[in-house]
Amino acid sequence: MARDYTVNPQAGLIESARLCLSPNRDARPVGAVPGLILLHGISLPPGSFGGAEIEALFLNRLDWDAHPYFGEIRGLQVSAHLLLRRDGALLQFVPFTERAWHAGDSSFRGKSRCNDYSIGIELEGEDDTPYDERQYQALPGLLIALMNAYPDISAREIAAHSDVAPGRKTDPGPAFDWLRLYDALGDQL
Repeated sequence: MARDYTVNPQAGLIESARLCLSPNRDARPVGAVPGLILLHGISLPPGSFGGAEIEALFLNRLDWDAHPYFGEIRGLQVSAHLLLRRDGALLQFVPFTERAWHAGDSSFRGKSRCNDYSIGIELEGEDDTPYDERQYQALPGLLIALMNAYPDISAREIAAHSDVAPGRKTDPGPAFDWLRLYDALGDQL
C-alpha cells in the first residue's frame, strides 16, 4: 500500500521526513526548477544497512578511519535531497529548492549538470541486493507527491543515476525493480 506524502514546494520540504540539513548544497542556477528525479542506491560500508554512516557522510561527520572502505572516499562531500531507508524511514538533507550534490558529471537527454535541475533520492541498498518491500511501498507515493509539487516532473523524468552517468555509475543497479515501480505509478505514466 503506497504512502501519502505532502510536499511544500515553496519551502522545498516534505512534511513526514526527518530534516537533517547537509552543508553539501548550494543555490540552484537562476531560473532552474526541479525537472528530473534521480534514483540512487547507497550502502555504507558497502553491503551494510541500517547504520548511521550514510547520514554521517551527507553531514560531513563520517569517521574516515572507522572502516577500510572509507579511506577510498575520504574527504568526499556529497548529499542528496532524500534518503529512503530500507525500513521506509525518510530523511531530507537538502530542500528541493536548492541543489544537492548527488549526480556529479551527468547528462539527461542532452542536458548536462543534472544537479542543477534534479531531485536526488538515495535508496538504502546496493546494486545486487534486492531492495526492501517497505521501500517499494513508500517510493510511489513519494514520487507522486514530488510530481504534484513540481509540474515539470512527470514519470518520464524519473531516471537512475546510471542513466545520467553511464560507465561511471551503476546504481540503483539490476536489483532495483523498475517494472514494479512503473506498475505502482500506474496512471502517472
